[in-house]
Amino acid sequence: MKTRLIDIADVIRSKNSGPYELTMDIIFKTVEDFERVWNAGVINEALISQVYQIDPDQILSILAFPPAKAIKITIKRPICSGNIGETDVYGAQQHAPLLSLSFDLNQA
Repeated sequence: MKTRLIDIADVIRSKNSGPYELTMDIIFKTVEDFERVWNAGVINEALISQVYQIDPDQILSILAFPPAKAIKITIKRPICSGNIGETDVYGAQQHAPLLSLSFDLNQA
């Protein structure tokens, strides 16, 4: 049975990390859920590359932050914040692809 990320996370958000980077935060409801997802390794470069349709070299980091029960993902922005053609100056809508993720944590 798959576990939906939106069911075990309190917060899934995105924001600028400066004009050239975006950070997505996944903050889990419980320490146990954070540890299960992190230890399973299901949030990895291959998944982020697929979900955001980017090359792995565009991923700057995928880090655990245990004090906050969080996983932080930082990627290069496809277009500099505020440039012509850029549609989300604050990066606040870039977490949307994460909302539909689900994992079989029993198999991971």
